[in-house]
Order: sequence, then C-alpha cells, then structure tokens
Amino acid sequence: MQVSRRKFFKICAGGMASSSAAMLGFMPTQALAAPREYKLIHAKVARNNCTYCAVGCGMLMYSLGDGAKNARGKLFHVEGDPDHPVSRGSLCPKGAGVLDFVNSPNRLKYPEYRAPGSDKWVRLSWEDAIHRIAKLMKEDRDAYFEEKNAQDTTVNRWLTTTMFCSSATSNETGILTHRWARSLGMVTINNQAATCHGPTVPALAATFGRGAMTNHWVDIKNANLVIVMGANTAEAHPVGFKWVIEAKKNGAKLMVVDPRFNRTAAVSDFFAQIRAGSDIAFLLGVIRYLLEHDAIQHEYVKHYTNAALIVADDFEFNDGLFSGFDESTAQYDRTSWAYATDESGQPLRDLTMQHPHCVLNLLKKHVERYTAETVENITGVKQATFNQFCETLAETASPNKTATFLYALGWTQHTVGAQNIRAMAMIQLLLGNIGMAGGGVNALRGHSNVQGASDMGLTPVGLPGYLQLPNEKDVSLEKYLERVTPKTLVQGQTNFLQNTPKFVVSLLKSFYGDNATAENEWGFHYLPKYDQVYDQLKMIEMMNEGQINGFLCQGFNPVSSLPNKNKVVSALSKLKYCVVFDPTETTTSNFWQNHGEYNDVNPAEIQTEVFRLPTVCFAEEDGSIANSGRWLQWHYKAAEPPAEAKPDVDILAEIREAILEMYEKEGGRGLEPLKATAWDYVNPLEPKAEELAKQNNGYALADLYDTAGNLIAKKGELLSNFGQLRDDGTTACSAWIYTGQWTEKGNQMDNRDNSDPSGLGNTLGWAFAWPANRRIVYNRASADLTGKPWDPKRQLVKWNGKNWNYIDIADFGTAPPNSEIMPFIMQNDGLGGLFCLNRLADGPFPEHYEPMETPIGTNPLHPNVISSPVARVMENDKPNFGTSNEFPYVGTTYSLTEHFHAWTAQVQLSMITQPEAFAEISEELAQEKGIKQGDVVKVHSKRGYIKMKAVVTKRIKPLTVNGQTVHTIGFPIHWGFSGVGKKTFVTNTLTPPVGEVNSLTPEYKAFLVNIEKTTEAL
Repeated sequence: MQVSRRKFFKICAGGMASSSAAMLGFMPTQALAAPREYKLIHAKVARNNCTYCAVGCGMLMYSLGDGAKNARGKLFHVEGDPDHPVSRGSLCPKGAGVLDFVNSPNRLKYPEYRAPGSDKWVRLSWEDAIHRIAKLMKEDRDAYFEEKNAQDTTVNRWLTTTMFCSSATSNETGILTHRWARSLGMVTINNQAATCHGPTVPALAATFGRGAMTNHWVDIKNANLVIVMGANTAEAHPVGFKWVIEAKKNGAKLMVVDPRFNRTAAVSDFFAQIRAGSDIAFLLGVIRYLLEHDAIQHEYVKHYTNAALIVADDFEFNDGLFSGFDESTAQYDRTSWAYATDESGQPLRDLTMQHPHCVLNLLKKHVERYTAETVENITGVKQATFNQFCETLAETASPNKTATFLYALGWTQHTVGAQNIRAMAMIQLLLGNIGMAGGGVNALRGHSNVQGASDMGLTPVGLPGYLQLPNEKDVSLEKYLERVTPKTLVQGQTNFLQNTPKFVVSLLKSFYGDNATAENEWGFHYLPKYDQVYDQLKMIEMMNEGQINGFLCQGFNPVSSLPNKNKVVSALSKLKYCVVFDPTETTTSNFWQNHGEYNDVNPAEIQTEVFRLPTVCFAEEDGSIANSGRWLQWHYKAAEPPAEAKPDVDILAEIREAILEMYEKEGGRGLEPLKATAWDYVNPLEPKAEELAKQNNGYALADLYDTAGNLIAKKGELLSNFGQLRDDGTTACSAWIYTGQWTEKGNQMDNRDNSDPSGLGNTLGWAFAWPANRRIVYNRASADLTGKPWDPKRQLVKWNGKNWNYIDIADFGTAPPNSEIMPFIMQNDGLGGLFCLNRLADGPFPEHYEPMETPIGTNPLHPNVISSPVARVMENDKPNFGTSNEFPYVGTTYSLTEHFHAWTAQVQLSMITQPEAFAEISEELAQEKGIKQGDVVKVHSKRGYIKMKAVVTKRIKPLTVNGQTVHTIGFPIHWGFSGVGKKTFVTNTLTPPVGEVNSLTPEYKAFLVNIEKTTEAL
C-alpha cells in the first residue's frame, strides 16, 4: 500500500508510526526505504505462537537487550515463522499486530486494589496484595469448607469461592492452576471452553471416542469437498483458511451454509443462507437424502459403525421426546437408549440391516420427516438449493473421495450445540470420511489454548486428560473407578478406556506424591467431590443469591463473554472479594466503575473488594499451547513483562504459601488435602514450565517392565508413552493424553522438522500431537478389514507384521488385518456411533428443537415440544426470555478478522482498523424500519439494550420460515466500555442465559431482539 507520510499518520490517528501498523503494510514507501536487515542484526529472536485463535501460527519475536542483570529486553518486531507447517510465515491482521497487544498502554504494571464503595484503584505492593487475598480466601474457606457431607462421606470441597480460568495461558499454567484449585477443594472452576467449544467434547466423544478435532489444519488440502457450516473460517481463522484455498487449487469445491453471506462464502462455490438455530433440520435432511439415494459407503458403515446393531425394544421417539423423559425434573432416564443383548449380554447384530430396530432402520425412521420441503419450511433454504448441496456431498460416498467439515461457534453456541455436531459427525460416518486424509470433523477452536485448557480438565467436573472428578456418591476409589471405567460392550473390542484406573492412579500419584499410598486409596479422598454441576450460569446465579463470596478470574472476561451482561455485573457486585489475574485492563476488572449507559452502576453501592493483578502475556513466558489439531507447540520467552507483572504460576504459588503460613499460625479447616498436595518444585514459589511439562508427561516411580520381563523405563525416568502407565503407584502422570511430549529424548513439543515425505501434510517431526503424536485419529478406518486402503492415494496406515504405523502413528494397536477389533478403539463397542447410546443427555439421535427464543413461536415438527426439553435454565432466569410478539427479529453474534473477542479493545491497531460496534441488517429490514447506513440504532432484548451504528448490507436476506418472514441481525462481539479506543456497549447485554445440557454452553447464536432508529447519542 503506497500512501504519503501525511496520509499514513491520518490513517493511524496521528500517533501509530511506532506500532505494528507497519507490519500490515500501512507504512509509507519512504519509511520502508531503509533496509530491514540491519535493524534486526543485533536482535535476539525467540520462537513463539500466536496468542489469538487456535490455528497456532508460528511467530518470530525480536527484542533488543543483552540479557544483563536488571536490564529489560524490549520487544520491537514480530513476523511469521516461515518454517511453520501450518502458517508458513503468514500472520493474520491480529497476529501481525500482536506487538500492540504486548505493548498495549492498558497493560497492567502493578497490583491494584479497589476498596468497598470506592471509585478508584489504589496501587498495592505484591506482599500486601498476596497477604490480603490469602486472608480473604482463608476466612471464607474456614467458614464454608466441607470435610464430610450429610451422609458422612469425605467430600473435601469448598463451594463459596469460584474460579474462571484462562484459555490462553500455557498448558503448564493450566495444570498448576488445576492442582492449586483442587488442593483447596474448589469445585466451582471453569474455563473459556464453557462459553465456546464446550459441546465439541461430548459430541465428538459420544460419536468417535475423543472430543477433539479428528484431523489437522494442513490436512484440509487433501479434501475433494470442504464444507464450512457453523463457522466463518476466512474471518475467524484466516491463516488456517489458506488450506481451504489450497484444497480449491487441488480441485476441491467449497460449500458454505450460514445465516450471513460472509467472507468464507465470498470465495465459495456454493452458498446457502440458513436461519440461525435450524442447522439440525438441514443436516437430518441431508441424512435422509443420503439414505434414500443409497449414497453411503456400505462396507464402512456395516463394519465400522453401529448401523447393524439392534436397539432395545423399549426405546422410542414420539412427538419430540425420546423414551425416558421425566417432566418433573426435565431430564431423561437413558436406560432404554441401549442395545438389545443376547443371553450372555452381547449386543444383537443384523449385518443384513433388515431388522426394524437395528440402528440404520431406526435412523431412517427418525429422519423420514425431514423432507426437502420440511427443510425449507424450517430453515428457509430453498429446496433446489438444498438438493444441490446433498447431491454434491453424496459424491464423496465414493471410497476415493473425501469431504471435510469445518465448524466453530456457529454450531456450539446453541441449546442443541452437541447435537448440531453429532448430526454432521453421523453424515461423515455414513460417507466413510472419518479416519481419512481430507476427511474428518474439524472443530476450529477459537482461543490459542482453549484445547489445552480443556485437556487440563479446567471444568466443574473434570480432571486432566478428560477424566472425571468424583462425585459424593463415589464413597471409595473402587466405587469411583467402577462408575467411570467403561465396560466393554462388544466382546473382543479394544475399549482403550478400560485403562482408566491406570490414568487415575497415575494422576493421583502426580498430585499427591508420597502422600498417595495404597493404604489411603492413592489419595483419592483428597480430591473434592461434587454434589451437582456448577456451570457458569449456576455460578452467576449463586453469586446473585449471595451463595458465592469470592471470585478468582484468571485471564477470563465474564462481563463481556457471559450472556446477560447486566446480570453478570449484578452478580459481581454482590461478592465479598474479586481477584482478576490479567495482562491488561478488562471490563470485568472495571465492573464496579460507572461508564454511563455502557455500565450504569453506582460504585458507592458496590461493596466488593477488587484486586487487579498484572500477569505476563504469552510473549513473556516459556510453555506449550495446543492448537485445534491437537499439536502441542513449545514457545519461548521473548521479552520481559512490564514493571511488576508476574507469571500466573508464581502468583498462585505465593497465595498458596501465604495461606499455608496462616494455617500454621491460626489453624483452620481443610488443611489435610492442602498439605497433602505435592509441590516439589526446585523453587516452590516459582514453578518452571519445564518442571510442569514433565509432570504432565509422567515419570516412572520404579523400574518398569513389560509383560515379557523387559525393562522399559528406569526409576526416575520420563515415560515415553501412556501404555507405560500403571495402576499400582509406580507411575505418576498429570495428564495421560500428553505422555510422550517430553521424554528422555527431550522436549518433543519443540521438534522442528517440517519435512513431509508423504505429501499429505502430516509432518510427524513438527511439535507433538496428542495422543502419541498421531495426526489423524481413527486412521485405521482409512483401510478396509483386510488392510487395503479405501483410497491408495490417501493411505495413512499399513500393516507391517507388527503394527499399522505408516505415514501416521496408527490409532489402533497390534491386531492384524481381518481381526474382529474395529477402528474406534476409544469406544466400548469399537464402533462409530450413529446411535450414541446413553452418552449424551439430550438424545441418542439429533432432533430439531427451536432456540429458546424462537421467531416462529412453534416447532413445525412437534408443537408440544418446541425447544430442547432438557436445556439448562435457572429458575430465576425464566422470566428473562422474550417472545416474537415483543422482539420480532433474530439476533446472532459473530467475530471480525481484525478483532479477537474483547481482548483487542486493548490493542491500538485493532481499534484503528475496526473502531466501533455495529449492527448488520438487511436492506429490506432497513427500509421497513426507516434505517439508513450509519444511523444510530437501539437494539433491545428481554435482558437490556445496546446502541450502535447500523450497517445496511446485502449479506443478510429475509427468509420465509413456516409461512412467516424472518429477519436476522448480526452483532460483532468485540469492544466494550474499557479499552484504548471508543467506548461501546457490551454485545452480550442482549444474549439469553440458557445453556446446552451436555456442556452448559450458552446460546449466543440465536435470540430475539427488536431494533429502532434513535436520535440518542452514542
């Protein structure tokens, strides 16, 4: 871009010449005349990964400084890492401007304190801040810690202080945070996945066995057909989207289905506009088409899915409800969602698939209502357009063609989020596209390490590696393991999770060290036991009701990211104390401030003590993050943090130390599990990333031998794979799925070999992918029973006489060709789940339910059951849902390339490129409401209102749904009342407090609003 120097400064608001605007090509030609080489010649370079979305782009970060004591290096330049296999030197606008995040004027530098009723921040010393926080925590813990419940079961829990955890800190910070919180007895913890990709885990785990992206970014290039639905990849994951373009260059078609004609659709071969919240009707219509036209991969479906298994006679579906629904509890008894069995308990099977209760025939019956006409009536997609989509997709039922689905928050953020994903996963099973190069179900994670935060078990009922926290009915380790260890359903199948006792005992040994013994059930009772699920909606409700007193907020911004912002602010205002750990200022840390209409509160009435603790950002610490493709990538510290900012792990360690000192002096409740937790770091106040990474990997605590008597690991050595874990206390491992990431051979996450001899993009020498460095999971399904690949050009595994390793690490084992073991080894039946049994709380098949706020006021399929009958709704929130009479338009939220949630409200470059909020409306709605481009509009929902500019666009069209005209309004989610640019309203003022039942993720993508032009000022 060539502009004059005067024009450049005008573009950059007159003060951005030293910012990363230059990295986007906004510098005038004269300013770039000096060669760049000499400016970098004396710089220190550190390898890192972008802090924004989960593409995990490689970065080279340049700083000046000789590393001398007390000298701070200055980060001054960031560019893409050309060696990185995914990003190949590219950075998106956010990534290119990351320098402005690291050097934001709103970076926090010192601990600060806001006293009850005060209207200002006061600087504190770290000693005073740590001591005061520890004192408040101990007072609350002493008052409310439960050692035993009413049934005299040891529960060791503390429910009155809660913690929301970051999805951008490293895995090493994540595991220490988990250990720290559970040692205190905290059950009410959560992370950003609860508001974004929460439904991904239960949906994919229920269908395939693991709750993660099946393939990886580069593999997209191998597809014949790319379908983006529930995502806007070009906008939200722009560098990852290059692999979609690569696929198109290779001859693939790109099909997009979305409520808006977005940036991804702009380069697609096919686009269909769909009503927000109606995706399942569309997808079940696709399944009906595939079955009706016999467009399925028969051998794959017959052997690798549960299509031929017979379901119990008492299972049924009638008028919108599956069997077992209890209206009084709004829950299902899932007993009937099971296989019919023979005398020995083995599932009955009909390989001819003629039995009326076999899975395939039940599926045919279930989807028979979803004709093209019904799909049009519910979704607004014209029948001809829908049929064109089906015809194109059906072509990939051929063994030598694959389709890949890309989805993100457009599917997850619904009351039917898990079932959205399930419907698409079932399509991929029918087409034989799971386990294949260029196939799969690809969950495009939104935060840099939200995958890792999920892996670290930072959820109310989670433990690392997707193990389960015990509940209060688990009176012993034996009873707990009996409950959580899957029983093998089909004789002879691998059922790999039958190894759960090994993973659990190794975790307990890691958490409690020498204090975990066989005599005390490996420290099992030190873990807190929950009595109910404390999701984010429940926690906000409890704060509002005075049942939660303390809130620890680590790299999370609930005021901007949770639904019904006004209720969130009300909840925080009723706390005794709130501690915010963050690199920058946030709306949450400033919830008590009056910002006029943007946050209309009276600080004098808010008695919450608020602490703001400055933490390091990604560029200022070593550690690893897990991208969408499950790649664990190690990054290095590139700069010193500003002033007194500290790593999260140091702050947590210091709070722990202060609390223990108080216990030693004062006594108190719940000391035993706190003291029992192992904290054996070289410096207990400064745990290092390397130490924590090795704990995640796991150690041998004694010499380990295989079944043949061969020594496989000496005492004290790092483990090389999770097959070495034991349930006898001889291994310790914090996160079993990460075993192999740091072995005796060194840090495997730091591997830098980007060679790709197969041409399929697997690059096994780059970083480490969990599990076991496997790049495409379920890859045994890429070949038939005999081991012959469905498509030789996409061959991933090959029997070599010992195992199936070939150009990928086989997701299987050592069973030879033609064995009875099926490819989905994480399932207790070995099969891909078209019928997912009792694994999900809202049904073994997907079903179309309207959003909680529906624009049509009914469900055309079953008017007596309009919305999900098991959706998560707090009783006090039920009056806070609107109807189409008062709020006639559909609202949906989305993201912009130039921004990242509310983070980039603190980034000058982002605020220059996209300075203020807007509502995107159709030309037809604008004409109807008398709104012109740039007018100020006021948008109401049942929860409140926001004001912004109107953007009148052709990208959204009105749809005809159930005989009614439905208008959609789009709202970007960025900005807020606390940032470096113009103040704006928080978009989540509008969104409804209702959650998806399996993950409890709120419904941000389909809600009801009204809109009016206003003369009020912004």
